[in-house]
Amino acid sequence: MRSVRHPRARRLPLSGVLRVNRPSEIWFKPALSVVVATAPPNLTLLALHRLDLAIYTMAGSLCALYAHHRPYAARARTLARVVLGMVAGLAVALVTAALTTNAVVLVTVGALLAAAQKALCDASRIGPPANVIFTFVTSAALFMPQSLTQVPHHLAAAAVAGAWSWLVCMAPGLPRPYGPERRATAHALNAVAAHVEAPERPGSRTAAATAVHTAWQTLLAAGHRTEPRRVLAELLTRADVALAAPAEAHPDRLRALARDPLAAAHLRRAAAPPESAAEPLDTPRGHRRRRLSWSALDLLTPLAVRTALGCALAGYASLAIGVGRPYWALVTAASLYQANLTLTWSRGVQRVVGNLAGVLAFAALVPLAHLGPAALVLCCLALAFGAEALISRNYWLGTVCVTPMALLVTEFVRFEDPGELITDRLSDTVVGALVGLLMAVVVTNRRAGDRVAGALAVVEHARAHTLRTAADPDATPGALPAARRALAAALVELRAVFDTASGEWWQRALPSERVTHVEQAGHRTLAATAQRRSQAAEGARA
Repeated sequence: MRSVRHPRARRLPLSGVLRVNRPSEIWFKPALSVVVATAPPNLTLLALHRLDLAIYTMAGSLCALYAHHRPYAARARTLARVVLGMVAGLAVALVTAALTTNAVVLVTVGALLAAAQKALCDASRIGPPANVIFTFVTSAALFMPQSLTQVPHHLAAAAVAGAWSWLVCMAPGLPRPYGPERRATAHALNAVAAHVEAPERPGSRTAAATAVHTAWQTLLAAGHRTEPRRVLAELLTRADVALAAPAEAHPDRLRALARDPLAAAHLRRAAAPPESAAEPLDTPRGHRRRRLSWSALDLLTPLAVRTALGCALAGYASLAIGVGRPYWALVTAASLYQANLTLTWSRGVQRVVGNLAGVLAFAALVPLAHLGPAALVLCCLALAFGAEALISRNYWLGTVCVTPMALLVTEFVRFEDPGELITDRLSDTVVGALVGLLMAVVVTNRRAGDRVAGALAVVEHARAHTLRTAADPDATPGALPAARRALAAALVELRAVFDTASGEWWQRALPSERVTHVEQAGHRTLAATAQRRSQAAEGARA
C-alpha cells in the first residue's frame, strides 16, 4: 500500500544570520546617489526655515535608491515608475490623514498600502530596497497632521525631489553609457571562471548560470545593439561555451576579459562564434509574461495577505500598549516579509539586532544633532550614506544607520525627548517583529509548491523547443540563441522557485529528484547546443 506523505515542519536557522558578507560591487552608487538626491532639497528647506517639509521631499529623494543595476534605458523607465508610485502612495496617505485622525483607520489604511506595495514591487521585481521604502514613507505620512488644501503642495514637493532623484541616477550614463552592461558581463565571466576552476563545488554551476542569465537580461534591456553591446554579447556567448564545457575553458582568460570587457574589442572574433554578431538581442517574451503572472498570483495569495494582516495587527498592538507612533511597528512588520518563512525569520532577527544597535547609535548622536537644524541635516545625510554603504554586507548593519536616521527625521518639525523616542522605537520593534513573524507562521504559503510544478513544465517545454530548433536546418540565425536563452531563464527560475518552496516551514513533499533530473537534462541541452555552435564556428573559420 502506498504511504501518504504528510507536510513536515522545517527548522528555522540561527547560524549565519548575522554573518558579515562582502559588500556589493557598486555599494557606493546608491550611497552617493541618495546623499546627492537628498542634500539640495534639505539644505534648501534649511535655508528657508521649512525643515518641517523635509518628510515630503525625502519621499522623492529616496527614489534614488532604486535601479542602479539596470541599464540606462531600462533605468529611466523604472525610476519614472518608482517616482510615480511613491507620489501615488503618498497622495493616498496624505488624503487619508486629512480626512480622519482615527488611529485604527490610519493603521488599517497603512496595512493595505503596505500589502499593495509588497505585491506590486515583487511582481515587477523592483528592488532592492523593494517595498520597504514606500511603506516607510506612506506610513509616516499617515500620521502627519494634514489638511486637504496642503496636500497638493506637499505632493508637488515630493514630485520635484523625485525628478531630481531621476536626474541624479541617470547622470552617470553620460560619461559611462555602458556601465551596467559591462559590470554584468564582467560578473558573469568571473562567475564562470570560478566554476571552471572548481566545477565540483556545490552551487557553483547554479551561480554561474544565474550570472550569465542576468547579464543577458541586462543586455537585452539595454536598447539598440551598438558596437560595444555586440562585443559584450560575444563575450557572454564565450561564457556560455565555457559553462557548457568547463574542462576546455581557461579561467585566467575569462578573468582577463572580465577586468575590462569593452577593452576586449580586438578579441571579438575569438570571443564568440562569428554568427553571433548577427543574432538579434530579443527577449523570450512568452516566458517573461508567464513568469510575471506566477509572481502576481503568489503575491496576491498569500504573501500580500501576510503583509496586510501582519502590519495591521502590529499597528493595533502598538496602539493597545499606548505607543504614540504605531507606524513604526507597521513598518517593522512590513520589512520582515521575504519570499518564504526561512528568509522572513532571518530578516526578523537581523531587524531586531540592527534596531537595538541603532537605538544606541541614536543615543550617542542625539547631543550632536540637537546642536541645531544644520547639524540635524548633516547627521541624516551621513547616516543615509552609511546605511547604503553597509546594508549589502548584511541587513542588520544597514539598519544600525537606518534606525537613528528614522528617529532624527521625526525631529525635523521640532526636537523631542530622546528617551521617549527610544522607548517608542524599542517597543514598536519588538511588537512589529513578534506579530509579523506570527502572521508569517499562521498564513502558510502552499502555492509555493504549486509553482515548482509549473516551473518544471516550463523547463521541459523550453528544452524540447531548443532541441527542435537545433535540429531544424531551416531555423533563422537567431532562433537557436533565443531558444537557449529561454531555456537558461527557465532553469534559473526553476531553481529560484524550488529554493523558495523549500524555505516554507509547513510544505508538502517537493519533487526534489525530478527537479534535479530536469535541471541536469536542461544543462546538458545547453552544453550540447553551445558546443555545436562553437564547432560550427570553427568550421566556418577554417
